[in-house]
Amino acid sequence: MNFLAKAAPVIFVLLWSTGFIGSKLGAPYIEPMTFLTVRFALVVPVLLLLAVPLARSWPRTPAAIIHCIVAGMLVHGLYLGGVFWAIKQGMPAGLSSIIVGLQPVLTALMAVLLLKESVSPKHWLSMAVGATGLALVLGPKFDLDVGGITPVTVAAVLAAVLTISLGTVYQKRFAQKTDLLAATVWQYVGALLVTAPLSLAESWQITWSGELIFAMAWLVFVLSVGAILLLMLLIREGAVSQVASLFYLVPVATAVESYFLFGETLSPIQLAGMALVIGAVLTIRRSTKKP
Repeated sequence: MNFLAKAAPVIFVLLWSTGFIGSKLGAPYIEPMTFLTVRFALVVPVLLLLAVPLARSWPRTPAAIIHCIVAGMLVHGLYLGGVFWAIKQGMPAGLSSIIVGLQPVLTALMAVLLLKESVSPKHWLSMAVGATGLALVLGPKFDLDVGGITPVTVAAVLAAVLTISLGTVYQKRFAQKTDLLAATVWQYVGALLVTAPLSLAESWQITWSGELIFAMAWLVFVLSVGAILLLMLLIREGAVSQVASLFYLVPVATAVESYFLFGETLSPIQLAGMALVIGAVLTIRRSTKKP
């Protein structure tokens, strides 16, 4: 367990970053809310197979179940739904990634206001450095000449960032003592309550290509089970502001993966930005370690 706790941040970043790759592979063959609904509907039975024999306990009160469902609606349903919808409307992925990059700062701010966590000036400075590095990494992908940048699409991504930030704090505050596996099952029930009704506005025309099947399997087993359980573990074991800083590393890892998988370029400015992000996150993690 000690090894898992130490390795969990690195494993989480690597797994979470592949979500953007999986989404890119599957997107041409399925509409966004349908994609998320099918994904979440497949995750629930998979998690049940794990949770029934392995979960130490299940939420025993309606309030505990509702807390898990609300966390799932925020972290999974509204966050992914907002980002996927905006990109489907034509918002460039680069701009959406820059807006999503606000998450660590928003989460840290909410942790201070709602959880009374103490965030040092050094921590805030490191977050500013990380945000600067992230802008350098994502800057070459930013193109204002592309259509789809409207007040509505920008508002959708901003709302998505706010919901995952709030959901992270909510999980820490209200679902801290619930078994991870049991809580995650109920979280995906909450996610379905968001995406399933929205998917009814889509055609539900799905082309089951090899790319979509691979992407769906990867997103179900690796992202929605493996990465999310690691995220819940990290939230439980550490300060929310510290966990949030890891999200700065996700676009960095995605950029490297895209370089190898899709032949995307990495400029010297992007490499410098990656160095800033990694240095900032390492500084945050060192400065917030428990004595």
